[in-house]
Amino acid sequence: METKHAISALAAIAQESRLAVFRLLVQAGPAGLIASKISEQLEIPPSSLSFHLKELSHAGMVKVRQDGRFMIYTANFDTMNNLLGFLTENCCGGNPCSPSSACTPSTCDEAISS
Repeated sequence: METKHAISALAAIAQESRLAVFRLLVQAGPAGLIASKISEQLEIPPSSLSFHLKELSHAGMVKVRQDGRFMIYTANFDTMNNLLGFLTENCCGGNPCSPSSACTPSTCDEAISS
């Protein structure tokens, strides 16, 4: 991931409502949610939600697909994983971190000393 894309993605989720929307869509998984369900669950007015979904979409953090008359929103897991990779690529002196062994000061010390 290029730095400018990482900045755009981070900026998109650096707002309380957008972060809540993104986290809800991550929880929903590939099935996604329609806007009215997102609005209902997060108690965000539809007009505000539309703005937030547009911002997340422009940053590549959210995908939208049409299903009949409904627009289904999903988290863009590729962008999310690329962003996580970008943020951790130099962790522990360049040693890879996996979800099962998160980067912590002690794991970095172990990775660097081996």
